[in-house]
Order: sequence, then C-alpha cells, then structure tokens
Amino acid sequence: MVVSCKVLLIVAFIISFQIGYSQNSPVRNFFKPSDSLNPKRQNSVVISEAVLATGALVSLNKLWYADYAKSDFHFINDNADWLQMDKAGHVFSSYHLGRFGAEMLEWSGTSKKNQLLYGAGLGFVFLTAVEVLDGFSAEWGASSGDIVANASGTALYVSQELIWKEQRITPKFSFLTTKYANDRPEVLGSSISEQILKDYNGQTYWLSVNLHSFAKDSKIPKWLNVALGYGADGMVSGKEEINSTFLASNPERFRQFYLSVDVDLTKIKTNSPFLKTVFSVLNTVKIPAPTIELVHFNDVKYHFIYF
Repeated sequence: MVVSCKVLLIVAFIISFQIGYSQNSPVRNFFKPSDSLNPKRQNSVVISEAVLATGALVSLNKLWYADYAKSDFHFINDNADWLQMDKAGHVFSSYHLGRFGAEMLEWSGTSKKNQLLYGAGLGFVFLTAVEVLDGFSAEWGASSGDIVANASGTALYVSQELIWKEQRITPKFSFLTTKYANDRPEVLGSSISEQILKDYNGQTYWLSVNLHSFAKDSKIPKWLNVALGYGADGMVSGKEEINSTFLASNPERFRQFYLSVDVDLTKIKTNSPFLKTVFSVLNTVKIPAPTIELVHFNDVKYHFIYF
C-alpha cells in the first residue's frame, strides 16, 4: 500500500469538518491529545482500528482473492521484482500505519510504552495479515522480503522513539505519471488513482532527514529537511526477462537516486491541534523542490522542481 487518494480523502474530511467551527469550538478540544488516559477515547481507538482492519481484510479477500484458486500456504521469492520498489512501498506503509496507530493512542492518553507496543505495531500486523492471504493464493504466495520490509518500517519508527524520543528520519512518497501505464494499463493502472498505486516507474520513495534534530544548538530552521530518494524506470512487469513481451523496444530497467530539500511539517509551530493533525497526515508526502538525480551512478540530472 502507498499514499493514494485515501490520504487526500482523510485530509479533505478533516478540513471540511473544521470549516463549520471556530477555533474555540468543541472540535478544537476533540483534536487535542488527552493529558492522561481517557478510557472512552482509548476504547474508541481500539474498536475502530479492529473494525477497520477486519473489514479491510474481509473486503480484500472477497474483492481480490475470491476470483483466484486457493492453495496450501506457501512462500515465494520476489525480492528481485520491480527493482525492489515494492519493498520500499512496504517500508513506507508499515512505518506510517504504525505512526498513525501510535499517534491515535497518544490522542487517547495511552502511555508511551503502550503506544509503541500496540500502536506502532499496527502496520506490521495488518500488512503481514495481507501476506497470509497471499500465502494461501495459488496465484501469488507470501513474500519473506515483504515481511522483512514490513518489520523494517515498524522498526524505523519504534527505534527513533526509543533512541531520540522523536522522529528525525521520515519515509515520504511522491509520484509522476509515466508513459508505461499506457502500454500495460491492466498492471500499471488505467487511471491516475490506479497509477499512483501500481505504476512503480512513477513512484519515488524518500528518507527525509530533519537537520535541526541532529544539531540542536544550530540556527538551522527546525522544519528544514534533506531528502534522499529512490526510484526506478523502464518496468512494465516485475521481472526483467518478460519486459520484451509487452514492449517491442524492451527498455532498459534502471535505478534512480535523488537528493533534494524537504519540509518536516510536524516541526512547524502551531497551537492548533487541528493543524497539527493535518500536518501529520500531509507529512507522508515529499514537497516539490529542486532535486539532483543520479542515474547509473554516473549520469547526473538537475531538476528545478521535482515531485
């Protein structure tokens, strides 16, 4: 799972919900985290997460897996597919699902220990459950590489909380449409929303590093980040040897590395719990900015604005 229109819908809902209220309304208090354990909030979070996760898995099983033959549980080795772009997506998704899970428990006043134990593990548990469904499908199979990537995303969040008590390194996402989706829309997507999810050629995954967090006494703006990005191009299938089946030109598959600047929206000062919530959601996406691209480790390209 990657950033999609779902994130935009969440943001739109929060913004529209806020429009009809003033900053002094009960809505402001709703977004403010509880100073101590609020059992009602905690129960709401736990029940909501359980219902949503269960509903998502049941729906996925009916809408996706029901049309394919079942098999005994088995693993596959897909670590070489899509030049590992799918694995980067698993790290990203596991990290942010865990982050949102922990922040929701923080909102309810749950202890830091329980935030990390039960909230931050949400991404790993949910995505690993999806791997179990894959494992019982004859069409696919559980991927040990995906499970490792899921664990890595969770570990990235938890380790920073344990070591630094803050998130200094944040996975982020950006996307640009590519020409390859037209050649194989059933795999890479036939619409923009599908392509954001499926077209690995247009996806870029970033590790956005907050500079001030590593130099607390400096005058570096607290919101300024440096972002290291990874992408890939020339792919219409997971495996290189079948690229030519779909494209007569059989383009070369290659990796792309990026260096750019970014903004940590969570470091922008505001007294509004509502805005903090919006900034937290939007902090999954890399802002457009000047970028240096490295291709084949020897070809350097400069982008005035890259997203």
